[in-house]
Amino acid sequence: MKLDDIKNVLIIGAGNMGHSIAQVYAQGGFEVFLVDINKKILDRAMNLIDNNLYTLAEFRRVKSSDIVNILNRIHPSTNLKENAEKADLTLEAIKEDPNLKLELFKKLTDYCRDDIILASNTSSLDIFSILKGISHPERIIAHHWFSPPHIIPTVEIAPSRKTAPEIIELSVKLHEKLGKIPILMKKFVPNYIVNKIQNAISGAMYELMMRNLATAEQIDLVIKSTLGIRLPIFGIVQAHDFTGLDLVEDIITAKGGNVPLISDKVNKGELGAKTGKGHYDYGGRSEIEILRKRDILFLKQLEFLEKNTEFNPI
Repeated sequence: MKLDDIKNVLIIGAGNMGHSIAQVYAQGGFEVFLVDINKKILDRAMNLIDNNLYTLAEFRRVKSSDIVNILNRIHPSTNLKENAEKADLTLEAIKEDPNLKLELFKKLTDYCRDDIILASNTSSLDIFSILKGISHPERIIAHHWFSPPHIIPTVEIAPSRKTAPEIIELSVKLHEKLGKIPILMKKFVPNYIVNKIQNAISGAMYELMMRNLATAEQIDLVIKSTLGIRLPIFGIVQAHDFTGLDLVEDIITAKGGNVPLISDKVNKGELGAKTGKGHYDYGGRSEIEILRKRDILFLKQLEFLEKNTEFNPI
């Protein structure tokens, strides 16, 4: 199957993720069949999509004149079999219940053509272990979106060892066509990249709260006014380049740890921004040039947050 062969997209589950993913595909020009067992959830989904589109129009992310056509490309239904039979791609976004997902994929293998992608949006389950008995495992892949999908630009794509190379390549091209940033993992691991890191943050957060070391308001304020300024500019890996990998190594060593990846770079004199190379290569720029660019971006980010949020809760 080629990218141009995908016309009809089946999204199963019209909840918080499913309705928004369906919207993105409809914005991308696909005919979308949004299936859920609950008619009330489908009605809510269409209302949310309508509201989402008008919000996007305010920020010129869609044209107001296109909204009706986008909505007309979304077909809500409670009939899985009927819509699965005409699907060129399916993506499930149902409850994180292994038994429900297995039951659903068994139906999809009966209803769908053998050559189409069967994707899962699961955020934490090992979908490939759950589906290990499903026929044609080469077409099963994880497409992990982030809430809200109609705004967040990135989708993590994770194959199993059995996923066909053409399915992987097609998945990347598909999300590029949607205007997303596909992050292709070399192989699937539960929680992918973002949730693995986010879960570590959540664990530290709840430890602080349960030990009464900080309030919810204090934690959110300090994160928004520190990491919230820095992370959008240089992420978490490049942050260590600005700390200095020699200092990072000293901190790890003082705690009794050892990270060979860092030690190897320190031994080569690749300490980060101050030497022009660390985890990143700074292309021969001086430390002053690198730091100036960082600081200008930080100040723009700080100015935006102070003006628009004042770091207050939503």
